[in-house]
Amino acid sequence: MAPELVWGDICDQPVEVIVNAWNRNIIPWWLLLPQGVSGAIKRHAGYEPFQELARSRPMPLGSAVLTTAGLLPYKGIIHVAGINLAWRASEFSIRESVKNAMVVVNEKGFESVAFPVIGAGSGSFNTERALEIMLAALAEIDTNAQVLVVRWPRTSAAEK
Repeated sequence: MAPELVWGDICDQPVEVIVNAWNRNIIPWWLLLPQGVSGAIKRHAGYEPFQELARSRPMPLGSAVLTTAGLLPYKGIIHVAGINLAWRASEFSIRESVKNAMVVVNEKGFESVAFPVIGAGSGSFNTERALEIMLAALAEIDTNAQVLVVRWPRTSAAEK
């Protein structure tokens, strides 16, 4: 499976589900001020997916939880625990987040999914290295789903 790399807003992608790079779900969602991808999702989806996620237990690093999509037109949002308790991503958290999100995609039979570059925002992980880890993890997964990896266009055009 070869994912497609695109530039843009994850909330504007033509897919069935999107992935939200989240924390381990230990701090109550209402105490957090989501930034980056999570902030964009919260602004577009509203509180419902985050309230639903709050009813889940703390998430092991790299795990994935499916919620409804709130006000977004998707079949769901897959929240992955992409950062540790120190708010840092690692090769492990990125790789496991991708694998576990794809388990949800395959088990639920979703035909398409959009991922952000996990760990590259609040997780302070190098964007290019995070992308390499994600692509390597996706290459090992057997799926019929279309996979997009969405890069936020906050970098200069020369970096594209």
